[in-house]
Amino acid sequence: MPNELQPSPPGGHPSPFERIRRTNAAGVEFWSSRDFAQVLGYADYRNFEQVIQKARTACFNSANRIEDHFVDVTEMVQIGSGAMRPVQTAYLSRYACYLVVQNADPGKEIVALGQTYFAVQTRRQELTDQATEAERRLLLREEMKLHNVKLAGAAKDAGVVEPMDYAIFQNHGYVGLYGGLDMRAIHRRKGLKKSQQILDHMGSTELAANFFRATQTEEKLRREKISGKVRANQAHREVGAKVRQTIRELGGTMPEDLPAAESIKKLESQQRKEIKKQEPDDAQ
Repeated sequence: MPNELQPSPPGGHPSPFERIRRTNAAGVEFWSSRDFAQVLGYADYRNFEQVIQKARTACFNSANRIEDHFVDVTEMVQIGSGAMRPVQTAYLSRYACYLVVQNADPGKEIVALGQTYFAVQTRRQELTDQATEAERRLLLREEMKLHNVKLAGAAKDAGVVEPMDYAIFQNHGYVGLYGGLDMRAIHRRKGLKKSQQILDHMGSTELAANFFRATQTEEKLRREKISGKVRANQAHREVGAKVRQTIRELGGTMPEDLPAAESIKKLESQQRKEIKKQEPDDAQ
C-alpha cells in the first residue's frame, strides 16, 4: 500500500474507510477513488466511474465547488509484470465520499455501512467547521480593528490626514485586492446595504486576505518612508494587487467571488451571551 495510507492502530478494528484514508503533506485527508472502488466491491472500475459522475452532479446541485471535493490525477500502478502504468484516479474529500456512497449500489452491504459512516462523519465535520469558522472570523475581525488603527497611523505619517483622504486611501487597497472594484462596487457585488460594513460580512478567508493587505501596507509605508497622499495610495493599491496575485497563484477564490457572511455583530452578541452564561452568579 502507498505510504500515505493511514495505518491501523494496534489491536484496533478501524472502519475499512479509515484504513484507506490518506493525508497529504499539509495534513489534509483524502481518499483515492481506486481504493474506494475496491472497498465498495466494484471489480470493474468503469462501473464505479459512473457512480463518481453522479456524485459530482450531486455536489454541483448542492452549490458546492466540484474542484474542492473531486481532484482528477494520474497515478502509477503496478501491473502483473512488475511494470508501472498510469491510470486516471480521483482524489475525494470526505464530503465527496459521502456523495459517492449515496449514489453507489444500495444492494451492497458495504455501501450501506459507508452511507452510515460518512453521514455521521460528515455531519461531525460540518459542526466542527462551523464552530471553527466563527472563531476564526471573530479573531480576525478583532485583529483587523486593531491593525487598522496602526495602518491609519502609518498613513497619517505619510501625509494622509483628513478623513476623506483616508477613505480614498482605504479604497485604493480594496481596488488592488478586488481586481478594480472599489468599496461601492464591492457592496453591490456582495449584495450589502449601504449601512453595512464590508469587513463585518467577510468570512475568515476574505478577512485573512484583507488582514494581510493591511499589515503589509503598514510595513511598506514605514519601511520605505513613503511620503505624500498619492504615493501612499499607490502603495496601498500595489500591496492589494500583490495579495490578489498570490491568491491567484495558489488557486484560491478571488475575494469578490466569496459569498457575504452573516453579520459578525450577531456572532459577537452570541459570544457575549456565552461568556455571561459562564460567569458565576453574584453572591446573594
